[in-house]
Amino acid sequence: MSIDFPASFMLIASMNPCPCGYFNHPEKECTCSPVMVQKYLNKISGPLLDRIDLHVEVTPVPFSELSSTKMSENSSDVRERVMKARDIQAKRFEGHEGVYCNAQMGSKLLKEICVISSVGQNLLKTAMDRLNLSARAYDRILKVSRTIADLAGSEEIRPEHLAEAIQYRSLDREGWAG
Repeated sequence: MSIDFPASFMLIASMNPCPCGYFNHPEKECTCSPVMVQKYLNKISGPLLDRIDLHVEVTPVPFSELSSTKMSENSSDVRERVMKARDIQAKRFEGHEGVYCNAQMGSKLLKEICVISSVGQNLLKTAMDRLNLSARAYDRILKVSRTIADLAGSEEIRPEHLAEAIQYRSLDREGWAG
């Protein structure tokens, strides 16, 4: 028997890049063999990984950056930008029951709302071919690029928005782990 329960959630997860934790570390040497790294990464199935919108590799922050007095964007400014983007999305989906943000778009809405220029199409096609991305990854990239455009206050999805969304698919890249 199969039962469906309504659920809407946001999954945030993290993992080490390899068993020792130092693969791609800028200063420390990884002690794992390429086979060990690949075996470790294969613990997450491709279909599961395909359903995660953002894959972000985080490297250690050097002390010089941690102790820097250089001003960066503060949390309240980021919050304001996110709230504006959420308002844009709420307005965009007013007539679509059950859809409140870009992540909830179905295929039909995706084609209607995530229109990209020929330059953007070429960029996405090249990424799909080179990174051997799935159809699901294609949809995720479009949704994320639409969100990036909303955060930038842009009505259209520009090539730079697509490029940023593509770079968030790092674990989809074949050979990422050597």
